[in-house]
Amino acid sequence: TLAHLLKYDSTHGKFPADVYAEGDYLVAGHRKMKVMAIKDPAQLPWKDMGVEYVIESTGVFRTRDLVAKHLEAGAKKVLLTVPAKGEIDNTIVLGVNDDQLRPEDQIVSNASCTTNCLGPIVRVLHDVFGMKRGLMTTVHAYTNDQRILDFPHKDLRRARSAADNIIPTTTGAAIAIGKVIPELNGKLNGMSMRVPVPDGALVDLVAELKRDVTAEEVNAAMKEASEGRLKGILDYTDEPIVSKDIIGNPHSSIFDSLETMVIDGNFVKVISWYDNEWGYSNRCVDLLKKMASM
Repeated sequence: TLAHLLKYDSTHGKFPADVYAEGDYLVAGHRKMKVMAIKDPAQLPWKDMGVEYVIESTGVFRTRDLVAKHLEAGAKKVLLTVPAKGEIDNTIVLGVNDDQLRPEDQIVSNASCTTNCLGPIVRVLHDVFGMKRGLMTTVHAYTNDQRILDFPHKDLRRARSAADNIIPTTTGAAIAIGKVIPELNGKLNGMSMRVPVPDGALVDLVAELKRDVTAEEVNAAMKEASEGRLKGILDYTDEPIVSKDIIGNPHSSIFDSLETMVIDGNFVKVISWYDNEWGYSNRCVDLLKKMASM
């Protein structure tokens, strides 16, 4: 099953190499990976296999005590691909606070795909103009934590058919900004609108800035950042794109300059797109490499 799902992807197409199962191994091109099904991470054979770095992406293990079981099993460091519940060593968003990553950090969260989209544009707005506060809505593809057809779920809105509805739900992405930009802790909040597309999303941020600006100034700041210190993290477009156009884009955030609005001088609305699958996966690889290099 895993070999088939890697070989054929409904969003990203066919894998560009041979993929097949061989006993307890998954083979993809020239790579051969052992597949295991062990519920307790502490029982995983990381030490015997020589595994040093682990990506914890089950969504089940989110507290320090649970994630630390990978360390008990022999790993040196663990990258968590969701916001942690409670305190861990660090939460890092590349391009926003990766200068705060320390060699001694063993358990690190890469926050969420939405925080990775929101973070770079908040960083630019705050650094260049100063941000007082803001509210965010992410218009987001449906995910596996929703029902394809109406079926019981603890979130009654997520219980409704993902393929047929616009579904308001929660997101911790805006609040998580306080972990990576501490001076904005408590100054941002937001929500999510799950929509009937399998991949692709955007962040709609409305913010009050500390000084008056024009839409042109905001766009210029984003363009400069995308070509400079945030190159590879923040992309910039001046074309009338739609969600399909950003599928496969490896950037964390794709700023849409055509949608920037300003009223009363310092009240700003900006839009930025992201491939919630591909973009975030690229950042996980980048961050793990950075952790391993320390």
